[in-house]
Amino acid sequence: MEHTKNVYIPDSQNPRILIIGAGFAGVHLAKAMKNLPFQVVILDKNNFHQFQPLLYQVATSGLEPDSIVFPVRKVFRGYKNLIFRMADVMAIQTKDKYVQTDIGNISYDYLVIATGSTNNFYGMSDVEAHSIGLKSIQEALDVRSNMLQNIEKAAQSNDPIVKEKNTSIVIVGAGPAGVEMAGAFAEFRKYIYKKDYPELVDFPLSIHLIEAGDQVLSAMTEKSSRDTLKDLKKLKVKLHLETAVNSYDGDKVELSNGEVILSTSLIWTAGVKGQYPKGIEPDVVVKGNRIDVDEFNRVKGTTNVFAIGDIAFMHTDAYPNGHPMVAPTAIQQGEHLAKNLKLKINEWKPFKYIDKGSLATIGKKRAVADIGKFHFRGMFAWLIWSTVHLMSISGFKNKLRVGLNWLNSYFSYDKGNRLIIRKYKRIKA
Repeated sequence: MEHTKNVYIPDSQNPRILIIGAGFAGVHLAKAMKNLPFQVVILDKNNFHQFQPLLYQVATSGLEPDSIVFPVRKVFRGYKNLIFRMADVMAIQTKDKYVQTDIGNISYDYLVIATGSTNNFYGMSDVEAHSIGLKSIQEALDVRSNMLQNIEKAAQSNDPIVKEKNTSIVIVGAGPAGVEMAGAFAEFRKYIYKKDYPELVDFPLSIHLIEAGDQVLSAMTEKSSRDTLKDLKKLKVKLHLETAVNSYDGDKVELSNGEVILSTSLIWTAGVKGQYPKGIEPDVVVKGNRIDVDEFNRVKGTTNVFAIGDIAFMHTDAYPNGHPMVAPTAIQQGEHLAKNLKLKINEWKPFKYIDKGSLATIGKKRAVADIGKFHFRGMFAWLIWSTVHLMSISGFKNKLRVGLNWLNSYFSYDKGNRLIIRKYKRIKA
């Protein structure tokens, strides 16, 4: 749909920086431009910023969704030079320097694409149609509702096949999100499942973790991978390494080794790809559907269009395949671009990623941490993980809410948010 009208934006004598996306990259760029001589406009299809590293806790009934989302307008309360518009960007017109949205057109002096990433199903349409990803708060709630609905169906049935497939959870991808979710479901099974569903005593929750590679947490050190494998086995998660998903029809998962798992719950965390509006030249789209940028995060072939965060592919000697698609990269690129935009173009400095370490948790008191040359596991790593994530959440109230929730769970082993607020319905392909 084409829009000829312009979105109302107050007039300004200052250059306009238009940011598409209120994720980590876009928000941190805008924060760094607070009350400077620029007009900063942020567009996002949602009116909130979400803390993606904890989506799995919402999905597994550990946290309420309000704890990890924060209104964009509240984030920027008191910013005199910032304007937010809730809009879905349809296309970018780089020649005429404006974007087309579902609410109209918006012009810019500088455009920053911070649209992040989405699930990558690698062309498997049947898996995409019947599984649920974990890239948004909406998907996290879908995972939670689907899991609880399926267990209720199992409790209502006398058919052992129905019970089996509705008490089986398949997680594809053994990166941090997959490992953390598998651990959280294992704790749900251990401390809650038997108490809430006594009629399913003969059908304990079955948790499968599928990984095409030969190890879990492949992006972390070998020690972290090995320690995590031990913890997952202790939690009785069924691991399928060097195994890929061939197909999934909503009832059964067919694996590359010929094995078939009956399951009505398949959660996809196996891959991501960049997402961006129309209008980007095809020759700057590279591996992983990401946008090719120079050392200043400027889109190749442009002078005033930038890409930061997951969507940006910056080739360097240290990162020949681009920087990792994680929150620290997005935050650092957003803050660095802000520093450059404050300077004259001949004073700009190239972006250099600072790796502050990697963390993953497998459950309470179970975690791994790689920080510089040091490796930690167990309780100490779990405390590091908890502190880092708690301090990174937006808003004091959200920090307090999550902290109290974790404190309660630590002593009671309870997951108090196992509510089906809205029923999940699979969209038919």
